[in-house]
Amino acid sequence: MTTMYAALLRGINVGGAKKLPMAELRTLLEGLGHDAVRTHLQSGQAVFASGHGDEESLAAELTRAIEERFGFAVDVIVRDHAYLKAVAEACPFPAAELEAKQLHVTYFSAPVDAERFDAIDQSAFRPEEFRLGDRALYLYAPDGLGRSKLAESLARPRVNKGLIATTRNWNTVVKLVELTTP
Repeated sequence: MTTMYAALLRGINVGGAKKLPMAELRTLLEGLGHDAVRTHLQSGQAVFASGHGDEESLAAELTRAIEERFGFAVDVIVRDHAYLKAVAEACPFPAAELEAKQLHVTYFSAPVDAERFDAIDQSAFRPEEFRLGDRALYLYAPDGLGRSKLAESLARPRVNKGLIATTRNWNTVVKLVELTTP
């Protein structure tokens, strides 16, 4: 039985660093034995069908293959369709009423607890706010991610220590659900 997955690559094709052409990523995934391979945008999303492995082993396999092929390390999170759909459906903000640039999801490589974020005083960032989900953080940033002071605080190494964290805007969140639908 095959499962549809999305691979979320962190920090590629940004500012000229870690160039990874999507056509080559598709070829790499096919070479690893995956089917129905597609990419979305240039910022590091690929979907594929696989009948072997689990999210963690597939992420580790892709991480190794990218380093061997391209010569640099890339953090990778792999999530299946059911998870991606559940994250979209659990959004605590009114997604249908917001612009995609205002709503983001940060996917984490492992579960996170609220204590990790205790040092962040959300009231100091209003109207921006965040809420935690299942290995995910939902961020409402009315002026967009690039201008968000809360996003800066959430991205600090001490907050994300020991985790892979990668953020996608709401359009991409919804598109990944669509692309991974069996």
